[in-house]
Amino acid sequence: MASESDNLSTENHNADDAKYGFQRPEMFTENLAGTVGAYDRHVFLCYKSPEAWPSRVEGSDSDPLPKLLSSALKARKNEIPLKTNLTVYEGREGTEFSDGDLLIFPEMIKYRCLKDSEVDSFVEDVLVNGKPWASGVPEVLTGSHVFVCAHGSRDRRCGVCGPVLIEKLNEEIEFRGLKDQVFVNACSHIGGHKYAGNVIIYSPGQDEKIMGHWYGYVTPDDVPALLDQHIGKGEIITHLWRGQMGAPAEEGGKADEHKLPNGDVKKNKKKKHEENNTQSTKEDVAGCCQGVNGFSCCKDGSLDQNTVSEKNLKEAIAHEKKELGKLSNWIESWEQSDVLTAVAVVGAVATVAVAYSFYRRSG
Repeated sequence: MASESDNLSTENHNADDAKYGFQRPEMFTENLAGTVGAYDRHVFLCYKSPEAWPSRVEGSDSDPLPKLLSSALKARKNEIPLKTNLTVYEGREGTEFSDGDLLIFPEMIKYRCLKDSEVDSFVEDVLVNGKPWASGVPEVLTGSHVFVCAHGSRDRRCGVCGPVLIEKLNEEIEFRGLKDQVFVNACSHIGGHKYAGNVIIYSPGQDEKIMGHWYGYVTPDDVPALLDQHIGKGEIITHLWRGQMGAPAEEGGKADEHKLPNGDVKKNKKKKHEENNTQSTKEDVAGCCQGVNGFSCCKDGSLDQNTVSEKNLKEAIAHEKKELGKLSNWIESWEQSDVLTAVAVVGAVATVAVAYSFYRRSG
């Protein structure tokens, strides 16, 4: 039998979920595409855990390393060629990440153990000059890296949704045998608390270019799609998609134009191209068979060629040649296939016109 404390805990959890979690009324009320500001590089600093982060972890006097790095980025903003985001991510015992470790995307590079005294040299070497850090050894990152906002002290919604999503992601990753290919970390505020759960995925496309895609309103039920469709197949989940690294903010609403290179866009374009060609062919056929002056240019077996005299036929052909001369300049600008089609059509029209002329005379 459940104790009174257990029942109270369940009630509190349900109340939190209804107000701050995946059942809150604001879920799915806004179009998410275009809610990511333009940026070209993302630096993640490993520092403590979400439970220890103050509301403004990059500006806290009690946490000098995040504040020093954030201040250096702001001070050198005009000298850094790529617009760079800074986010804190968690480091826990038993993981390969420790306080001071840096992850850099899209470069897919890791530096270990940044210290307070080394912040300026890191920014100077790596971010301003685009060179390896003189005080560190770059390590190449592999696989896909998933960051989930779990910054509860900044916003309760992220604090409620984030840990649940992380747990679900780790469960599904283990179930699929992807622990050495997909890595999940809690991160600090990334913007858009009201879109919680917020998820960022950095992973290589088929051309090996690193893509950074942001998702919002993510629920535990969406986790299999993130792993199987986005990471596994390179398919963007459009109804959850907020934007991506490297895309101008005004283009954020064009999810279909920013699919990972999985061939879907090309297939759609090919299908559309084939549909246009089919329509064009149908229109050409219809135009031909409408004929001129009520007559069809298609074959008509009812015409009796024996009623046409040779003399009148020559006169008619000479007249049509004269008319064809007027079209020569126009035809020269056409493609070869169009010229052949035009000659066939005009010849057919000439034949019909001659036949009709002598038909009237014979009548």
